[in-house]
Amino acid sequence: MTASAQPIHVAITRRIKPGCEQEFQSALKEFFARSLSESGVHGAAMLVPPPGSSSSEYGIIRSFANSAERDAFYSSPLYHEWKKRVASLSDGEPKARELHGLEAFFRHDDLSPPPRWKMAIATYLGVVPVIMTLALTLGPLIRSWNFVLNNLVFNACVVALLTWVVMPLITRALQAWLQSGELKTR
Repeated sequence: MTASAQPIHVAITRRIKPGCEQEFQSALKEFFARSLSESGVHGAAMLVPPPGSSSSEYGIIRSFANSAERDAFYSSPLYHEWKKRVASLSDGEPKARELHGLEAFFRHDDLSPPPRWKMAIATYLGVVPVIMTLALTLGPLIRSWNFVLNNLVFNACVVALLTWVVMPLITRALQAWLQSGELKTR
């Protein structure tokens, strides 16, 4: 298998047996932390049901630079040990999906990702207020910095806020609209 030029995002989710949620969540947190030290892993996000949800789906979205790193991780002893550890807690087999581009933000249960035009609008709705807010708050504080350092810090804040705060809120708020309609334009 040849290495791809684009990063690869893989979501592996499991439905957890009733009564096993706490044990699984503890194991998931431990595995998540241990797996970040593996070479080839370029980022990860833990998936847990929101509070008050009846969902039993848990998982991890993991990013790799290429298919060789992805394949090495999923054939590693650490990953095989994890699969054995949680097999008895899981209801059925795990589901694995590769996510492309913006799909990583818009993944929801077993549904296919929304049309790209909807993902673009939702992303725009997240990016604009983040950039405006940071331009008004952080911008004046770092304006005197070197151009490169200023941009590195500003953009790191934009990405962090979008990834961990804004896009989860937007995709949750727009979930019905994002998944509505039969016509999926790609």
